[in-house]
Amino acid sequence: MLDSAQSLTHLGALVLIGWGLSACTSVETRVAEPVPVAAPAPRSAPAPTFSGPVLTGDGTCTGPVPATSAAIEPGIGECALVRLKGKPPTDVLVGEGRSGREVQVLYTEPGAKELYFFVNNRLDRIVK
Repeated sequence: MLDSAQSLTHLGALVLIGWGLSACTSVETRVAEPVPVAAPAPRSAPAPTFSGPVLTGDGTCTGPVPATSAAIEPGIGECALVRLKGKPPTDVLVGEGRSGREVQVLYTEPGAKELYFFVNNRLDRIVK
């Protein structure tokens, strides 16, 4: 019986030593404090880089149309197109793109469709 009591004492001592050593070798991990990051400053909308009257979504002009354009060609204004065509467009899509104001004007005629692309109130290209 003495041997088993001694064995239990040795075993208990070993457990205590092992527990003590494991406490010495443990590494405390701490989560780093989050560094506050400044939010980017909100960008204001770019100022319009066009002049003159423009088309609204229903195909009407926002002001009087100057009679300076004589032909449908790149560079004319949105309302100048309507004046030169002599009738309101079939459809108008108005939006904002990377370049600023972007407008698509659709004219459908018997047997043909014409799509006019404007950037900042200037005719950019025509798709027939």
